This record gives sequence, structure tokens and C-alpha cells, in this order.
Amino acid sequence: MSTKSKNSYGIKDLEKRLGKRSVAAFLRSWRMSNELSQVAFAKKLGISRANLCDIEMGRKGVSPEKAAEIAKVLGYSVNLLVEMSIEESLAAAGLKYSVSLKPAA
Repeated sequence: MSTKSKNSYGIKDLEKRLGKRSVAAFLRSWRMSNELSQVAFAKKLGISRANLCDIEMGRKGVSPEKAAEIAKVLGYSVNLLVEMSIEESLAAAGLKYSVSLKPAA
């Protein structure tokens, strides 16, 4: 008997349907779905509105440390946002790698 739901999707399935995941897209989507202005959301994250705008527009990246902080504030998986942050840094350097994190022993 399988416990896997027919409606569950892996990261690759979601990326095929919705496009490449990114911290910028995640943040913008989260903000919009919660009907927050950039000012209110930036305040929640502890960053400036201009910084949030630059991140959402893809002009600025998010460090793994900041991604972890954001994940905790929003109550999301730290691994997911940190993985996205690292993958974006690698892609910006022209390196095609995917990242999978696991807690250190």
C-alpha cells in the first residue's frame, strides 16, 4: 500500500509546471498571496523596501544566511530556501549544479 498522495509533486514536477524555483519568485509569491505591500513585507523580513524590490526583481541575490533567517520568519523549511539561494549563486557563476542539504551530524 502506498502512502504517497496522487496529488503530491516533487521539485522537478513543480518546476516543469511552474518554472524554475527561485528565492525571488518565492518571496514575491508569498507576499502577494498574503496581500502584503513591499513595505509591510520588508519590515516583517527586517530589510528595506528597496532591498526587497531588488531581490524580487532579480537584481540582487539572497545569501544562504539571509535565506535561513527569512525561512524562520515565514515558518518555512530552512533547507528549501537555503538550497535555492546556493543554487542561484552557483548558476550566477555559470555552474550547473543542484543542491540537496541535510543537517550536519
